[in-house]
Amino acid sequence: MLPMGASMSDLPASLVDHYAWMARYNAWFNERLYASALALDDAERKRDRGDFFGSIHGTLNHLLLGDKLWLGRFAELPVPLPMLDAEVLALPPFTGLGMQLFEDFETLRLHRAQVDHAIQGFVAQLTPELVSADFSYTTTRGATRTQPCWRALSHFFNHQTHHRGQVTTLLMQAGIDPGDTDLLLTPEA
Repeated sequence: MLPMGASMSDLPASLVDHYAWMARYNAWFNERLYASALALDDAERKRDRGDFFGSIHGTLNHLLLGDKLWLGRFAELPVPLPMLDAEVLALPPFTGLGMQLFEDFETLRLHRAQVDHAIQGFVAQLTPELVSADFSYTTTRGATRTQPCWRALSHFFNHQTHHRGQVTTLLMQAGIDPGDTDLLLTPEA
């Protein structure tokens, strides 16, 4: 349902604002998760807890991998995106969605912060026209897909939220309370 007085033509502009908000939330939440995870030693962060990606470290690695894969796809959009440079997009040869990008937690944390900054810069370049346009990309299995760009962007942010929820559960199981993580608590820019 659209807000009172809004029309469908207002939707793409609203989505642009929404993605800017989601990018801020993403950076804020990731900073909190990594700070919470620092309360554990490396062995505890890497301990297999039965999660899909095994551990807190493994799930955080997967989140960074997913973001880099999607940013590499978004880098093909027909607009200049200098924040999506080779360093941000750099990936070793792809071996699967559970591959470890960084064994060292501090290196993982630094790359996470760099990618979060790039995500915020990327969404600042979005326009209603770009969000509404078709977007073609290749999956990790080699299939080509075409979706409206807004769907791909929505998936991108939903994927982050899904796996961060898993990390908060793993942290709680380890005795670490990451605190309130509600979207509505996102600090304003």
